[in-house]
Amino acid sequence: MNQACVRNDTIDAGNHHGRPQYRSFLRFLTSQERNVIWLLLAIAFLPVDGTTLGLYAPFWSPISPALFAVYCLCNWRQLRIAANRYLPMFLLPVACIILSIPGWLKFGIHLNAAFMSITGLLGVLATLGAIALAFDIKRIPWRTPLRILIASYWVSFGVGVVQWLSIRLHAKPLTDYFSHLMYRQYISDNSVWGGGRPQFLFAEPSYIGMHLFGILLPLMWLMRGRDRIYAKRLRDLIVTYAVGAVLMQAGTRIVIDSVVALLIALVARTDWHDGARRVRGMLQILGAFALGLLGVLADSRLSAIAENGAEGDGSFFARIYQSLDPICGLLTHPWTLLTGYGAGNIINAVWAGAAKAGRLLDGLGMNGGAATGFAAGVNADTVWTMCAYTSVIAEYGLIGLAMLAIASIVSMTRVFDTAAAEHGVWSKTVICWLVLIVYLYIQCENYAFAALPLFIFAASKLRK
Repeated sequence: MNQACVRNDTIDAGNHHGRPQYRSFLRFLTSQERNVIWLLLAIAFLPVDGTTLGLYAPFWSPISPALFAVYCLCNWRQLRIAANRYLPMFLLPVACIILSIPGWLKFGIHLNAAFMSITGLLGVLATLGAIALAFDIKRIPWRTPLRILIASYWVSFGVGVVQWLSIRLHAKPLTDYFSHLMYRQYISDNSVWGGGRPQFLFAEPSYIGMHLFGILLPLMWLMRGRDRIYAKRLRDLIVTYAVGAVLMQAGTRIVIDSVVALLIALVARTDWHDGARRVRGMLQILGAFALGLLGVLADSRLSAIAENGAEGDGSFFARIYQSLDPICGLLTHPWTLLTGYGAGNIINAVWAGAAKAGRLLDGLGMNGGAATGFAAGVNADTVWTMCAYTSVIAEYGLIGLAMLAIASIVSMTRVFDTAAAEHGVWSKTVICWLVLIVYLYIQCENYAFAALPLFIFAASKLRK
């Protein structure tokens, strides 16, 4: 089958539905793309990033990045094409290793932690390369992979419902099963992370918003101009998942993330040049703000933060000192602000800055001992920051963060899709998507998460 036979079902396809799409995919699978099973498995396991079955990394254990990497290796000849198209991103790990040399020479190197950091960067490239190989270079029909993705997220939501019921009904065999299945479990009451909450198949409940609004919502935006049925399916999944997670009290962050995502989606959707639509959009935004206020009042943890400040919620306060420690470590050795402490050396930044962070918190009337206690309780392999920007700066400095931003933007614009030429690569929706991505990574430090590579690949393909 030549590529013209399958192009009607690629990422730039129009509206076509029905069983012929399955037959098209099966013909493509049997005639050209026998390695696609690795891609489909990677897509199916995207919601599964918190089980003991995954690859260990601080705070999550994903499966998909490794499967994307296998798919890339199976298509290594075509991977050179993808690497050339996204060359700035593919050069980024090399640049980060070079930036790490001063820190390694000064503070030493933690081999296992450095390996996890660098493979995290490679995981970004594996995901980006696999998506580009499949849907740009090989022109694999996209509807079957999208069906698999939607089904896998529905399955993960169903797992969360079962977890919630097992907690409510005190079904100990089920709670014990999920407690052993999850790498860091939030299910049982004896969880040190705050038990009694469903976490679906995610590393922790706070990652719900990362998946819904970092992966599924942008896919819904992509489908709006191509297939209204799939756009509706994605919308229904997102709304059901978000509302269900809030009602099941899975976490506080999903409340905040949902309001932020709703505001950004309303801005992206509203035609601000039309007077009537502009007024309606402003009213909808005001309604979203009111909904957010109700969420704060209804959520005990958010109410505690509003009433008592940062220390009103232990998890929120932890996110402050977990980032404050390495930031103060950068200030202790000012030259590290440029190049960082080196890959895998976040712990050195934490140790160097813990005392200064403790004094700063004490001066603000907060518990400075939490910062020093955190530094004493972690090592190079277990330390985490819960903020991508803190982690990148701690390891690779401001130069590394700037290179990441520049490489992402340049890579996206290098593959500017002619289908989007009529309104330019920087459409309103693309800008809103970028703002959403920047926001989401404030509380997610996992380099290999799929949200960023999806943005780099697909942002220029958004249509009016």
